[in-house]
Amino acid sequence: MDVTPDLLTFADGTTVDLEGWPRRRQELFDAIVPHEYGGLPPCGAETTALRRSNVSSVKPWPGVRYFTFEVRTRFDDGQELSLTLSLWVPPGDGPFPVILDGDGCWRYFDDHVVQKVLARGCIAASFDRTEAAADNADNYRETGLYRLFPDAEFGVLSTWAWGFHRCVDALEQIDQARADQIAITGHSRGGKTVLLAGATDERIAIVNPNDSGIGGAGLNHWKSAGSEEVDSFFGSRNIFWFGKAFADLRHRDAELPYDQHFLHALVAPRKLLLTEAYEDPGANPPGTYLAAQAARPVFDLLGATDGIGWAIREGGHSHHPSDYEALLDFVDVHFHGKQIRRDFQRPLFPQLSEILKRT
Repeated sequence: MDVTPDLLTFADGTTVDLEGWPRRRQELFDAIVPHEYGGLPPCGAETTALRRSNVSSVKPWPGVRYFTFEVRTRFDDGQELSLTLSLWVPPGDGPFPVILDGDGCWRYFDDHVVQKVLARGCIAASFDRTEAAADNADNYRETGLYRLFPDAEFGVLSTWAWGFHRCVDALEQIDQARADQIAITGHSRGGKTVLLAGATDERIAIVNPNDSGIGGAGLNHWKSAGSEEVDSFFGSRNIFWFGKAFADLRHRDAELPYDQHFLHALVAPRKLLLTEAYEDPGANPPGTYLAAQAARPVFDLLGATDGIGWAIREGGHSHHPSDYEALLDFVDVHFHGKQIRRDFQRPLFPQLSEILKRT
């Protein structure tokens, strides 16, 4: 099954080798990020992590410390925007790897998940991406980054990805955190955000979009029954997540000049884990799997064959505890050097050619 455009062929038709990968990587970025997402917001002149609270012992977790930080970004014109970053730090001196979840607007990253993260020797970190821009079609342009940049063309997914980037800035300033071992995760629209954030910030070591669908890890040009398409975001009034050029292709998905395997490839040679659910047709899990197969040659070229993996569970559209368990197993392998029994590259969807239809 042909997934196009081919990742290892330059736009001029010549073949990409290891030396040429940085140029091809820039081509992929330039093709998808401005068109689908409206580009990225400016990173700002300076981001500062300001500690706002410190709890030395968290019941009922002996030795666990809890911190909140104001993540304050100042722009060249003097304007500022702040996010709130919460950290649960395991016992010990550290520094520790970090699992950063951006869906603080929801309740998936709850005490049960935090406890699981801490038990694996990692910091559990959380922020609310909607502080960067509201998830509301009616008033998003009155909030967050849009108050500072009222004429901006970037979509809301880009503002949320910007939030991840600024939290990484903050984690680089926090002594307890290992800035070279940051994993990010999010669900659905939060998963779309995570893949965009991870594809566009090479400081992020592990990228884990969950049930992210179209605009995330699922292909636009190969869809299973019930999958989202560009028109879906008009019906749900969520087209404001994206850039104008993407929205202009309503009912014309086949004309998109790129596909989501571009973002998969932009993560390489860092680590990418795709978590999906069988009963989640809108997220197009077979299309996500095919995108991963299309990206594998890039990981191979860069000497990171085991850097891309996937895990799928029974059930529907949710950030289930078992999805977090899969991420923590992936972290055990790639951060802690452990050997586990889970196979992150096991074949899926043996009838793939019958499940997916090309648009």
